[in-house]
Amino acid sequence: MKPLVTMRHALEDANIFGSVLSGETWSAWRVLLIAAMGEPLHDDERVTFEQLTGRPAEPGERVDEFWAIIGRRGGKTRATAVLASYLAGLCDYGDVLAPGERASLPIMSATTWQASKALQYLNGIFAEVPAMAELVENITADTISLSTRVDIEVRPASFRTARGGTLAAAIGDEVAFWRSENSANPDREILDAIRPGLATTGGPLIAISSPYARRGEVYNTYKRHHGPAGDPLVIVAKAPSRTMNSTLSEKVVARAYERDAAVASAEYGAEFRTDVESFVSREAVDACVTAGILERAPLSSIRYFGFVDPSGGSADSMTLAIAHREKEVAVLDAIRERKPPFSPDSVVKEFAELCQTYRVSKVVGDRYGGEWPREAFRKHGVTYEVAEKTRSEIYLALLPALNSRRVDLLDDDRLIAQLCNLERRTARGGRDSVDHPPGAGSHDDRINSAAGALVLVAANKGPLVISNELLTRSAQPAAAHSYSRVKPRAFFGSQSQGQ
Repeated sequence: MKPLVTMRHALEDANIFGSVLSGETWSAWRVLLIAAMGEPLHDDERVTFEQLTGRPAEPGERVDEFWAIIGRRGGKTRATAVLASYLAGLCDYGDVLAPGERASLPIMSATTWQASKALQYLNGIFAEVPAMAELVENITADTISLSTRVDIEVRPASFRTARGGTLAAAIGDEVAFWRSENSANPDREILDAIRPGLATTGGPLIAISSPYARRGEVYNTYKRHHGPAGDPLVIVAKAPSRTMNSTLSEKVVARAYERDAAVASAEYGAEFRTDVESFVSREAVDACVTAGILERAPLSSIRYFGFVDPSGGSADSMTLAIAHREKEVAVLDAIRERKPPFSPDSVVKEFAELCQTYRVSKVVGDRYGGEWPREAFRKHGVTYEVAEKTRSEIYLALLPALNSRRVDLLDDDRLIAQLCNLERRTARGGRDSVDHPPGAGSHDDRINSAAGALVLVAANKGPLVISNELLTRSAQPAAAHSYSRVKPRAFFGSQSQGQ
């Protein structure tokens, strides 16, 4: 990669970006962009750079990674659009691209709608800036193709779409909020898939986000690289919204703090939230999973319990989980999920048939839909009872058993991802609650029914009759059917839990 003009020149030239990030309100962003491209700063700019990055001096060469942890409305998307335009349009990649090869510059976000906001800024730059407009060869709904042999593309944040091809640079938007139904660590997996694509060009990885919980790649990168001890070629800037955008109304920010200081400190103050923590560690969950077991066949000697997370069929999934107790371990036997759209009555019929297979004549679920779930299941010979515990209370009741390996889970990626993504939140009064995180791709339908079934098992205080059939199966290798992997302990804490 060879810059055709310096970033400083591009930002000062009225025919390039001089009118895009002009004025005092954009001065902090100009400092970061100049330093990220390895150009020297002036003395007054160096003071700003230290305030934002914790480092007394700029790196002096183009960085490998640029992370901007900035509050909402702090100008992240607009400034990053300028950086993307510079890297795609004002740098030469002829020395690293093979004949006929084109490089990509992906802009990835949790949804294509979010990423399209950056594309709107880019469309404006390439339409209105004379020096940039002449570079455009083609524009589609999700791609800007330039004569520099670089295609700026909008993509969903997925490790599958991140793989392959030569990248001029890569931009991750709101990385702290990337979610996936199939992974507990989607941000790390996606970024790891991106980095090899940058090796040929030496282009930078650019990650912008407002902060969230104290976990994930945004927080981990901040801890490792913000300040003088970090890698010189990994810049991590962190600043409140009004530091980067002085035109943001002070009254808007003040009202946000009055409504909820914890939320506002992250949204506008760029502070990682201390009231949101991971519910359970990935290590604790992995210890409870029997590898290779996707479902367990019913046995006539076992009493099974069912829990349903109902849905109307248009928005959320409808799920059913079946579990039983073996000694002091709650064992998950089967789980079913039907994603929308679906016919609720058809799914109830399917779930009732599965219940009958496991001789489950009564299921428990939440209060969704009023009388409908009760009537629907009753038609198929299954009683539907409303759970006494809320969803959050069920999760909290399950936690001690997870941490002490008194749960035997199925080897189900979606189930494990949903469990690992659960968050524990502490309200102002000190009360804890557990729920899935905000944002696209965040669901807990599958783990909700599984947790409900496992906690139901705790309420079974009657003796478990172990027949010769059960003893025979228990003696089989773990890969075939493994339950008793822990020492006997009091089940799910106190005797009152799960009632």
